[in-house]
Amino acid sequence: MQRLKSILFVIGIMLFILAVTLIYVSITRLRAVLPADSYEDKGIFTFQPYQVLPVQVENTGASGRNRRMNPTRTVYMVYYRDTAGKGYQWQDQAVSRDVGQQVVNAGAPVERRVLGISAKGTYITIEAEQTAESYTVGLRNGYMGILGLSGAYILLYLLVWGILWIRKRSM
Repeated sequence: MQRLKSILFVIGIMLFILAVTLIYVSITRLRAVLPADSYEDKGIFTFQPYQVLPVQVENTGASGRNRRMNPTRTVYMVYYRDTAGKGYQWQDQAVSRDVGQQVVNAGAPVERRVLGISAKGTYITIEAEQTAESYTVGLRNGYMGILGLSGAYILLYLLVWGILWIRKRSM
């Protein structure tokens, strides 16, 4: 029984630290979300795949020694360009080089909405059915959900510890 209590204590502390970290990250990213009127809708464009290239990314799937020995991993990105010739590009991660090459060989067009960010002089692409408002609302809702769940866990954690402290004091 004592072993189970110590395991639960360590898991609780780890989840508490994770919740605090998630709150920090959520608030940071929530503050970085631009308002919907910061985006200029450039319209819906058709994008055609044209190449697959390997890209090195941080190896977040490994831990400990394995991460130290292999700090990066290779993923395959399928690159798309707009068929209108405006110079817009988009990329999507493929499961493997072969799957990515099949996408390029099939040449299936993809429709995406282009939103210009005039303050940064750049653009993003989103799903064609989304708008700038729905995109920003989706980002905010995601970060608020993480914030709410993390806050609820912290409150629950503190409540349980408060109850245990009161019970211990009254004995």
